Amino acid sequence: MRVLLADDHTLVRAGIRRLLESVEDIEVVAEADNGNAVSDLVALKHPDVALIDLSMPGKNGLEVAAELRRRFPETVVVIMSMHADVSYVRTALDNGAAGFVVKEAAPAELELALRAACAGQTFLSPKVSSRMLDTYVRRGRASGLDALSPRQREILALMARGRATKEIAADLGISAKTVETHRARMMEILGVRRSAELLRLAVQSSLGG
Repeated sequence: MRVLLADDHTLVRAGIRRLLESVEDIEVVAEADNGNAVSDLVALKHPDVALIDLSMPGKNGLEVAAELRRRFPETVVVIMSMHADVSYVRTALDNGAAGFVVKEAAPAELELALRAACAGQTFLSPKVSSRMLDTYVRRGRASGLDALSPRQREILALMARGRATKEIAADLGISAKTVETHRARMMEILGVRRSAELLRLAVQSSLGG
């Protein structure tokens, strides 16, 4: 995995580079200390992943992510930040980032984020995903759940009670494939990206009890 690392703090950058290069199949092929330099380095080095600090001189990480998506879509972007603000995370994802990692995360989390991004998946630090889900629960519980069909609410309620897909299908007299289709549609409506987040939303919204 070829990685470009962009962070304006020299010691931070050196520490992250040392961490990444301790992993056998990861190579840091370029470094940048400001956002303006990233695109030229991507054009020169063709990294698989650009690991970019959110706050840098010149273009910030959000701007860089949008630029790379437009000019170099083959290079995926993972954003790093000291902050887990939900608005930053949403903007990063909207701008094409495949991951958002808080700098206080465990070292293994960074490797997971890079591997997920290279595999075409989205990775958010647990602290970030937790805050995003809490926001949906606080702001969107009523309106979001009200947007579900009666059948979807039934399925979500059974999920909250710990029922597996085949059990839900048997309970409701429908196919497992239909349950999975409803699950995917609920995730889209409620703005969650993983089944675990959907389950947590079901439990916290009291559908389970």
